[in-house]
Amino acid sequence: MDELRSITFDDIAETAAAFRADRANVVAKNAVTAQGVRSVARVPEAMAANAIGAFDLEVTQGDRCDQQRSGRCWMFASLNTFRYRIIKKYDLKTFELSQAYPLYFDKLEKSNWFLENILDTLDEPLDGRLVAYLLSDPIGDGGQWDMFKSLTKKYGVVPKEAMPETACSKNTRDMDKFLTRYLRGAAKRLRESHAAGVGTDDLLAMKKEMMGEVQSLLTTCLGEPPASFDVRLRNKDNELVLSATFTPQEFFAEAVGMELDDYVSLISAPTADKPFGHTYTVSRLGNVYEDGQVRYLNLEPAELKRAAIAQLADDLPVWFGCDVDQSFLREEGIMDLATLDLDGLFGFPVMGCMDKAERLDYGESMMTHAMVLEGVNFDDDGKPCMWKVENSWGKDHGRNGFDTLSDPWFDEYVYQVVVDKKYLTDDERRTYETEQAKVLAPWDPMGSLATVR
Repeated sequence: MDELRSITFDDIAETAAAFRADRANVVAKNAVTAQGVRSVARVPEAMAANAIGAFDLEVTQGDRCDQQRSGRCWMFASLNTFRYRIIKKYDLKTFELSQAYPLYFDKLEKSNWFLENILDTLDEPLDGRLVAYLLSDPIGDGGQWDMFKSLTKKYGVVPKEAMPETACSKNTRDMDKFLTRYLRGAAKRLRESHAAGVGTDDLLAMKKEMMGEVQSLLTTCLGEPPASFDVRLRNKDNELVLSATFTPQEFFAEAVGMELDDYVSLISAPTADKPFGHTYTVSRLGNVYEDGQVRYLNLEPAELKRAAIAQLADDLPVWFGCDVDQSFLREEGIMDLATLDLDGLFGFPVMGCMDKAERLDYGESMMTHAMVLEGVNFDDDGKPCMWKVENSWGKDHGRNGFDTLSDPWFDEYVYQVVVDKKYLTDDERRTYETEQAKVLAPWDPMGSLATVR
């Protein structure tokens, strides 16, 4: 046995003896085995510091929404920024847009996007990294802002009553499982047909037929999306403020009235391959084939905060993406680096073993969840210290459906915000609009999809 390469019984005995000799280790073991890691690592003083009453800058949203057992956080966050405008415009108590409607078309468009990528990689090896990546998760629930923007530009939005939730939208597991199986089988047929000498036109005709079957599966699971619908809205004083028949595109234009192309994605990734102040895109990441791919401007966290605060000051919420499970107390809805002392619990660096760039490079962190910034507090020097977050886990989560996010946590785990480009500096706007974006690999961490449920 090579004692430097193998775990020896002497190694195990020596480490066990040292562990037992340390009183703190024994106490930690007894507590964690009974209560779990996060419960024991909680720091009550840090939790108390997150007890926020009012915020210095805050937008007032409607009733909290619940994505239930689906990975649609990015859709809920996007629709929550839309519905805020409707509530404000018509002076409503609350309002909710259909989340099943964009889910239907996202699955449809992702299926087409996937099959187009399969057609584009017919000569790539099946066991190569690219095709394996494409096959790994063809139509998962996750997404990013630019993908939702593409869906909305093409399909519009509808009130929740016009396309309500179904069992398969509330819990997407089985629908996703069987659609994924179908699409992998479709990829097999396309690749085998190409190998047998079938031409491009016939392959495209096969894909058209496959997409018809995909649409039938989605209609079975989610119902048929409305082509038009009636709307009657009454304000807080019970006055009729909107009564008409709309198509989904007309309703978005009338009720939301948002210039989608004015809203841009700012990311903050301090890795060596992504210098700040430049634009990036991710190869093969998207959903609507004809609308292209995502586009980012990479900036320091302070610039993301500055733009977000400017938009909040104009009474508009801010879509953002983060790695939500890091230093997170889910039940209380607290994101704060100080609330969990895991390094103190274990007695050596666990959370502190890597910095932000290293976490991205080594696969420890990426964007996993999308939510909405709807408030911020400032310290005595006017700098942000605490953020209010609208989540999509229902009113019983956190504090009546909202979370808090400390400013140091923002620095470490917020990776993306979406703001009107008017809040960028002139140089930032020029770079975003004119610079040729560097293309990142499909598996780059900035291509991760917000999907936490």
